[in-house]
Amino acid sequence: MSPPVRLLAVDDRRENLLALQAILEGLPVEVVPVTSGEEALKKLLVEEYAVILLDAQMPGMDGFETARHVKQRERTRHIPILFLTAADYDSHMAFRGYQAGAVDYITKPFDPWVLRSKVAVFIDLYRLHAQLAERAAERDALRKGVDEALKLLDAAGPGDAASTLVERLRGALGALRRDQPW
Repeated sequence: MSPPVRLLAVDDRRENLLALQAILEGLPVEVVPVTSGEEALKKLLVEEYAVILLDAQMPGMDGFETARHVKQRERTRHIPILFLTAADYDSHMAFRGYQAGAVDYITKPFDPWVLRSKVAVFIDLYRLHAQLAERAAERDALRKGVDEALKLLDAAGPGDAASTLVERLRGALGALRRDQPW
C-alpha cells in the first residue's frame, strides 16, 4: 500500500487553514496545516508532500522566503507550490511568487472548485510519479536478476550434465536481456 498523499497548507491565520481543509474535503489527500514558514520547513524535513498551499504574506518568514528555502533543498525542490494571498492582485507580488518557484499565484477570494481542481491535478501527478519510480525500481531489480543468472550460466561448462538445458536457458535470458529497453 502506498503512503498517504499529503498537502502542506501554510497560513498564519487558523481560520484560513480551516477553510482550506473544508474546500479540499473529499479529495484523496491528508491536509497538514501549519501556521508559519518555519513550521512548514520543519514538516518538510520529515514527511513527503504532493503540493504546498502557501500564504504569501505572513509575519516573520513570509511565503516568498519559505518558497525559496523549499526550492533550495534537493529533497523538496520538486514539490509544486501554489501561493494564496488575500492581497488584491499585484503583478509585482505575483512575479515574486513565480520567481520564488511557485507554479501558480492565486488571490482571494478564489473559486474553491478551481483550487480543488488544481490540487487534484497535483495529487494525480504525485501518484503517477510514485508509480513510475516503483516501476523503475522493479525494472532495475529484474535487470540485476537477469544479469546474475547469465553470469551463473556462463560459469557452467559445456561438459555439465544439463548443458543443453543451460544453453536453452542462457539463450532465453540473453534474448530477454537484449529485447528489454532497460
